[in-house]
Amino acid sequence: MAKGYWVSVYPAISDPERLTAYDKLAGLAVQAGGGRVLSLIPSRGGRVVAHEAGITQRVVLIEFDSFEQAVAAYESEAYQKALVALPDGFERDFRIIEGID
Repeated sequence: MAKGYWVSVYPAISDPERLTAYDKLAGLAVQAGGGRVLSLIPSRGGRVVAHEAGITQRVVLIEFDSFEQAVAAYESEAYQKALVALPDGFERDFRIIEGID
């Protein structure tokens, strides 16, 4: 079965400290939904090289055992509460994608 992934890219973050409440709630929701954070750049000191139209701001990659599990985690009550905590004014490109089996 193909895995599912959450991919979030934040093209612009004016005040990263305002993400603290969202990060805490989202982390709990991801863990409860069976997700594993594979990459959180640059917050955890990870390196990034951007090419073409790439950006070096925050990029988050989370893996789930299946696409359906990834969708269910997003739709969960816990993650919906996290979304409410996402501050206004943040630009984010969020996708749920199916991996190649």
